[in-house]
Amino acid sequence: MEFFWILLFSSVSPLAWSQGVYAPANAQIVHSGAACNVKDDNISERIYTIKEGDTLVLQCIVKGHPRPQVRWTKTAGSASDKFQETSIYNETLRIEGIQRVQGGRYYCKAENGVGVAAIKSIRVDVQYLDTPVLTVHQTISDVRGSYYQEKTVFLRCTVNSNPPARFIWKRGSMLIEQSKDNGVDIYEPLYTQGETKVLKLKNLRPKDFADYTCQVSVRNVCNIEDKSVTFKLTNATTPPMIRLSVNDTVVVDPGQDVVLTCEVIAGFPLPTVTWSRYPGPLPLSAQLRGATLILRAVTPADAGFYNCTAVNNVGNPARKNINLVVRSNNLTFQITPDSNKDSETIQMGRDLKLSCHVDATPQDKVNYTWYKNGAPVFNSDNLILLRSDPDMAPGTSSLEIVDMKFRDLATYSCVANFPGSRVPELRVDVNISQNSVSPPMLSVPNGGQVVSVREGGNTELVCLVEGKPRPPILWSRTEKDLLMPSGVTTVETPDGRLRLKNVSRDMMGVYRCQTAQYNGLNIKRREAQVQLNVQYAPIVSPVFEDRRSRNYQMVTLRCTVLRSNPPRLTDIRWYRNGELIRMPMPDMKETPELKFKLEPTNNGSYECRVSNSAGTSTCTFNVSAKPYNAEFYFDTPNPVRILKGNNYSYNLQWTQKEPKATDLIIGYWINVRKNKQNLLSKQIDLKGKEPESGVLISHTISDLRIPLSYEVRLAPITTYSTGDYISRIIQYSEHHVCGFEDDRICGFSQDRSDVFDWTRQNHLTQNPKRSANTGPETDRSGTKEGYYMYIEASRPRVQGDKARLLSPLFNVTSVRGPKGSGRIGYCVAFYYHMKGKHIGTLNVLLRVRSIASVDTVVWTKSGHQGPDWKKAFFDISPSGPFQIVFEGIRGPSFEGDIAIDDVSITLGKCKQENTVASAGKTGKIVFFEWRNLKTQRNTNKHL
Repeated sequence: MEFFWILLFSSVSPLAWSQGVYAPANAQIVHSGAACNVKDDNISERIYTIKEGDTLVLQCIVKGHPRPQVRWTKTAGSASDKFQETSIYNETLRIEGIQRVQGGRYYCKAENGVGVAAIKSIRVDVQYLDTPVLTVHQTISDVRGSYYQEKTVFLRCTVNSNPPARFIWKRGSMLIEQSKDNGVDIYEPLYTQGETKVLKLKNLRPKDFADYTCQVSVRNVCNIEDKSVTFKLTNATTPPMIRLSVNDTVVVDPGQDVVLTCEVIAGFPLPTVTWSRYPGPLPLSAQLRGATLILRAVTPADAGFYNCTAVNNVGNPARKNINLVVRSNNLTFQITPDSNKDSETIQMGRDLKLSCHVDATPQDKVNYTWYKNGAPVFNSDNLILLRSDPDMAPGTSSLEIVDMKFRDLATYSCVANFPGSRVPELRVDVNISQNSVSPPMLSVPNGGQVVSVREGGNTELVCLVEGKPRPPILWSRTEKDLLMPSGVTTVETPDGRLRLKNVSRDMMGVYRCQTAQYNGLNIKRREAQVQLNVQYAPIVSPVFEDRRSRNYQMVTLRCTVLRSNPPRLTDIRWYRNGELIRMPMPDMKETPELKFKLEPTNNGSYECRVSNSAGTSTCTFNVSAKPYNAEFYFDTPNPVRILKGNNYSYNLQWTQKEPKATDLIIGYWINVRKNKQNLLSKQIDLKGKEPESGVLISHTISDLRIPLSYEVRLAPITTYSTGDYISRIIQYSEHHVCGFEDDRICGFSQDRSDVFDWTRQNHLTQNPKRSANTGPETDRSGTKEGYYMYIEASRPRVQGDKARLLSPLFNVTSVRGPKGSGRIGYCVAFYYHMKGKHIGTLNVLLRVRSIASVDTVVWTKSGHQGPDWKKAFFDISPSGPFQIVFEGIRGPSFEGDIAIDDVSITLGKCKQENTVASAGKTGKIVFFEWRNLKTQRNTNKHL
């Protein structure tokens, strides 16, 4: 989006110079899109109000050259105090269908590498109104000594909204007013913070059985319409009751279908039934048919708690839970030597425990049977069966051998089965003999302590385990909080080999292997470590660099190796335009470096290819004696001058990036094109004046046809070469007067050092609560649709508060006026409106930018000036780059709004007429009748 704050200039020389580079300043956030016409009382707080679901469009307008880069960030509203992680690098921030959680304070930060960054913020307030929810609660209590029951009903209406909603209760179509009906009580529970209203019906009467409506309203904020909900209260109104078709716990086999029905047995109105699951959502295979939930071919992943809920907004919802258990088939065992003796081996005369465990829920659905050499085991003096071992995980069955004898050396079997299930029984055999059980030994094979692999390759880490029985191996990372490559904390491998695919450098580190305490001896774990070393090609800097230099000067190129694994380099080679540069073998321990004298014949692309055993990386340098590109000056709108006939001229402005980096720039090629056809191609001669860094260059392009636009291409020229072309579109605009019709306000900005801001508005966007008898009803042209800038004098403003509006920066060239006239003069003209008995002061200041900015009052007016718009104009002769500052000062009370409109700043002295006469080469200015111009613009908006 470009704004058209255009200057009218008399003749200037074809080439002019002025200071052009400056830091970002005066950032301003403007908005378009679907903003609501709602204003906060505290107008110094910049608040953008928008309806949920509409499109948010914010634009950050900032001055600065080179053109600043704009970055948007946000602090969340109630959800979080943190900045959003994702930043948007764009002048325009656009959010389609904005949601309430996206409200908060948005910041635009502009940087261009010069000085400090410019920062501006705006608070986005998202307005919404949900449909209210009406619930009914009733209490019945016996009153002793009486022949009646007291029945009290509470109708609770709850809604989410921003701003807070207003509640209205109706019985039928009649408004319920607490003061006119002793049988009702309307109140707001303290803990709901304004989002709930309760209608209490005391000791129900026959007329209380009726339709009740809760209507909520945010008073048409953001054009949000009122919403309502109606409930029919009868003597049959009752809360829901349900029952399940199954028990609280259902145990099924894998692959079996499950049908769960939630039957409604009471409740009026008829309750609505929903199903949910914890943890996680319902399975993808779940089917809902009314109040029935069907699960097809269940798997262990489908296990969990299923919740049936019935709701009819009367009383509390009715809920029932079902624990669905899907049988498992994972059987593990443990052998525990005499725990009292802290032994790790089986010895005669000591105790021994064999344990058997199935991962099933609930465990009491599993039957365990123990066998010795195929015969069932029964409790005896030295064989003790434990159905649920308290020393083990819940649901573990154990067989204790007391004071083991040679007769106890045998094969013991644990068999687990599931009564009534199709799951086959599970069995594990453990052979207890003098040579069948031995403690595990864990080791890393020779050379396996460190495993090296190239990034992107596959490898395996190995831990060897010996022992009878041989337990599985558990792998984990030794670094705290680091997960395994698969995203879990522990990985089990039966053979002790951890296989890794597509290895990346973030997998590098130390891995721990340890024996599991199941499927073997239940003793202290054995541990070992393996280090994974991921090799990758060198990481170099710069990856790409554009290097400019003067011809016949020495150039040094360096390719810095930041990181490398392995760190030892194996090869360094330099190439020019793809061909190897033959040179002595460089020292692999030093930073690769290439020195040469730049000549017209050796410009081009240079590559430094650095290699280690894992691969090769490249630093690329574009080395050239061509000058850097010029940079068009975008911030100050470029002056347009009307010539005779139907022609206009355009003053092109630019700066030169690093002009001393290459040979002397002697001029510029300029091409003016229309429809890709060259209309003008010529050389701009600098006449020995060398460009300086940060200094603005100007050139006037003549003979352009109104109202056509053109493409202008510009390239610097040195003694030996021509730089690359840059391009921009120049446009003609008749908007020579800033009427603030566009929300970009012609590049004007708010002064960050003042107390409050000027406000852009028209009759249609005026705050309906604004003070009467002050401020304009229309813009200067007399239309209610036309915009103007004004200061609001209402609360919280106090006497003496100042608001300053800054014009764009105008760069005064080195050109002087006619011989003997000294500095060039400018005419400042505008319309002002100062109606109200408490009007303060309107000052216009000239701010000249130099080492220190100086503000000088050049026009002032105070007090009531009547009901009409009035015109002001005066001459200025600034000594350097300048801005015009409109300063509004609040008067003694609230009837003190001040407005301005149709601002014009033109080159030359002011004329007394309302119209501007014209001229071509003589330097006279073409004036337009301002009133007619703006009236025409406002008329065009409705065509």
